[in-house]
Parts: sequence; structure tokens; C-alpha cells
Amino acid sequence: MTVLAPVAPATLRQIENAIFDLQSSDYNNFDKHIKKLARLLHSPELDPLTFTLTAGIDLDAWLKAGEATAGSMVGSARLEWPAETEKELGTVVLLIDRLAEKGANDALNFSHSFYYNGNNIDANLHNMTRQMLIPFARDYINYVKTKTGTIEATMLPVANGPAARKVFIVHGHDEGAREMVARYVQKLGFEPIILHERASQGRTVIEKIDAHSDVGFAVVLLTPDDVGARKGEENNLRGRARQNVLLELGYFLGKLGRARVCPLKRGNLDVPSDFEGVVYVTFDDAGGWKNELGRELQAAGFEIDWNLVMRP
Repeated sequence: MTVLAPVAPATLRQIENAIFDLQSSDYNNFDKHIKKLARLLHSPELDPLTFTLTAGIDLDAWLKAGEATAGSMVGSARLEWPAETEKELGTVVLLIDRLAEKGANDALNFSHSFYYNGNNIDANLHNMTRQMLIPFARDYINYVKTKTGTIEATMLPVANGPAARKVFIVHGHDEGAREMVARYVQKLGFEPIILHERASQGRTVIEKIDAHSDVGFAVVLLTPDDVGARKGEENNLRGRARQNVLLELGYFLGKLGRARVCPLKRGNLDVPSDFEGVVYVTFDDAGGWKNELGRELQAAGFEIDWNLVMRP
């Protein structure tokens, strides 16, 4: 396999940031962020790889086949994704290029047809971003790393042996969400580490966290347990995660690296601007977060039984 010149890690972070912006965008600013993502994918560093991925793909025929599956119910159309990862990536690249060229109306029509999430147009765009663009960004970045030998400074250093199949679960007051995540990672064959279930032995909280930080992965539940506002805007309170949760998020980002930390964001809440390079997974009631968390664990190097992921 021919290995190309490494790509600047900052370029990969810019792709993540563009995806984060799309997660937060609405119809009025979707154009801006999708065009930025398209420009990044065709930057001088990445365009040779992007060109290789898109070669030989007929986007029009693929879209036409998907539209033909539409029934009488709104949002019933289904896309038949290529089985090969590289062709799937190339298909999404071409789609991003088209959405960047055609604008928000085209994105709105596409999301309404294939990612319908109700009559709210922003909800459809967000659903398309969560289900298609976020997985694409992760897989594309991993593809670039493999092809170019790019190493990110934030990745977990190479260890002498495989990472422990232990998952530290950082949580606030939402006990229901905590238990759902704990039982799910346990079903996948991981040991969930929940701090309050461990003996304190006279240690401070941070000492206790450090003592149980020999994990291979961390899931951080960001739930709106607190409220807050900027000084002078006290009448505009918004949901926020508890301060200890944010502290522990930063701890595990430094300890494990960004590739082994998955923030699960529930509801509409403020997140610190310093973490805007982190791609959040939406903790949705429909359970889509389970598939996304499985992808994150697999991308971090763990073997995942996808039959277990899809099992109720």
C-alpha cells in the first residue's frame, strides 16, 4: 500500500469543527458550514485522496434509485449505501459537494426525503447530520490516517498491550441515562466503571477517579442538571451539565485522548467553547446513540459485535 505524505492534524480538527458547526446550524446558516466542509475535503492536502474516493461513482443514479423506494408515507425513501467503505465515503463526498453547490434548499429536500424527523426543517437537517455526516467524518478521518500515516497529538499513546475493556461513565444527576449507558456497555462486553459504586477508602473524589482511571474508554453524559447564564443575562438561563462532569470530561480527554472519549449530549444545553473540537453524540430517546457509541468504540480499536449493538 502506498503511504502518502502525512496531513496536518489541524486540517483534521477543522473537519471535526465543521461537523460540530453543522450539528448546531439551522436552515439559515447550513449553507455556510456545508461549503466550508466541502472546501476542506478538497484542500490541497486532501484533494488527491478525495478524488480517489469519488472516482467512478454515479451520484445521480444512486439518488434516483433511492428516490424510487419512496412510498406513500413521508420520509419512507431509503438509500442503498455501497458495501465497500471507500465507495460509501466517496458517495458522501459527492453528496457534500452537491449540497454545497446547490444550497440549503437542496439539503432540505434531501433530508426531508431520506432523514425525515417531522415537519421541523431544522430537525431534518440535524437528523441528516447525525446519521450521515458525523459517521462520514469519523470514517473519512480514519481513512486519511491510514493512507497518510498521520498521527494526532491527542491520540492515546501506543501501549504495550491492548487497552482494557473498561469504560468509565461520567454522569450528573440523570440516573436513568447513567443506567442505560452502563447496561449497554456491559452488554457489549465492557466493564462499566461508575464512581459512586466504588469504595472511597478515605480518598478525595479526584484521587478516587485517578485510582479507577485504568480504563480503555470514557463515556461522558452531558445532561441539563444545572442552569446558568452569562453575567448580565440572568433572565436567559440555559441548561448546563454539572461542573464536576465538565471537570472529568477534561480529565479524560487529557488522560485518554480525544479518540477514546465519547461525550453523550442529552437535550438542549450549553457546552464549553473550549471543547468545540469535540464531536458530541446526541443521547436520543430512540436509541440511535447506541449505534454511534458502538462506532466510537470500534474506531478506538475495540472489537464490537454488531449483532449485540442492534439487539433490543
